[in-house]
Amino acid sequence: MLESFKLAFQSMLGNKMRTFLTMLGIVIGVASVITLLSIVNGSTKQLMGQFSDIGANQISVNLVQMDTRRVTEEDMYKFYDENRALFSEITPNMMIDGGLKYGKEKLKSTNISGVSEQYALIKSYKMAYGRFISYADIAYRQKVAVIGYYVASKLFKEPKQAVGEKINIKGDMYEIVGVIAKRDENAMSKGGSDDVACVPYSTAIKAMKTGIPSMYTLTTSDTKNTQQALTALQDMLMEVYQNKDFFTVNAMAELLKQLNSMVATMSVMLGGIAGISLLVAGVGVMNIMLVSVTERTKEIGIRKALGARKSVIMQQFVIEALLTTTIGGVIGIILGTLVSIFIGPMMNMDATPALSSIIISFSVSVSIGLIFGYMPAARAAKLNPIDALRNE
Repeated sequence: MLESFKLAFQSMLGNKMRTFLTMLGIVIGVASVITLLSIVNGSTKQLMGQFSDIGANQISVNLVQMDTRRVTEEDMYKFYDENRALFSEITPNMMIDGGLKYGKEKLKSTNISGVSEQYALIKSYKMAYGRFISYADIAYRQKVAVIGYYVASKLFKEPKQAVGEKINIKGDMYEIVGVIAKRDENAMSKGGSDDVACVPYSTAIKAMKTGIPSMYTLTTSDTKNTQQALTALQDMLMEVYQNKDFFTVNAMAELLKQLNSMVATMSVMLGGIAGISLLVAGVGVMNIMLVSVTERTKEIGIRKALGARKSVIMQQFVIEALLTTTIGGVIGIILGTLVSIFIGPMMNMDATPALSSIIISFSVSVSIGLIFGYMPAARAAKLNPIDALRNE
């Protein structure tokens, strides 16, 4: 075995350019697989992170409110109270456009929402300073606001100074009663998860002059009950509207399942596309090994005439193919990892290669050496020593 390794190395070193070109296909193939799968994994992590912010147990409701058919917040809260076994939290969502002001500073990108006191639980908010909106604020339509860490950092020298100050929203002054703790260190920018403001939904209704909310968010007590909760909610709305066109109900858990399915399909497709280059590289390895066998026919004949067994001849050529693909695979892993780490920040994601993609790529490259190296090795082993020695 050791002698076969030495001979294989000598052969590779004796034909450096041919060995390099043979490896090149493996290197490109392995690097492509690792890079593409790393980008898919990075995108998946990013999407999953966004879903975590939204909440996999959330159900969003959008309603068309009409004079003859409508669902008020009292109706929604009554339904919620009657189905507490299925739902854990509820909040109306009133979107206020126009941004907010503090002195001469104006933030147009801030997402301002009229919500209930349960919104903090739904969003898993933690308070950096002050408090969140209370039930009393909603009951008495208090003009209070809770702002995100980005907003507090942008408007005030120190975020903790924001509590007690007043900001202008839609022409009315709101007292800041709390600052939400930083949500994402890498998203402290316009439109990010920390660029938010919350006010009592009852105050938002008055400010927007919309009458009643048309959007709600509910959370299920258990994601296993998602379908049951959806059915109960749809049945209640159907009883009121008598037409599915007047309301939309979406469960994040169902969207998450669809997302996982799409990502899995995309991973297989991209992995397959990159895998084609490995297949082509394998064919290249086989062709080069066949050429090598033809060039070394006389050498094989001499070795067989001196008593070398078929298994020893086959072993030498299989090892040579394995070494070529293994070294190419290692170089491809290094190159693919470096490219992935470099591309990640450019695409604003963590594209660090997963251990599974490295193992799969390396295993495939080694398998190619075995599979595509076997045929030339078998051909070399079957050569008749007399015919081989006659070859010029």
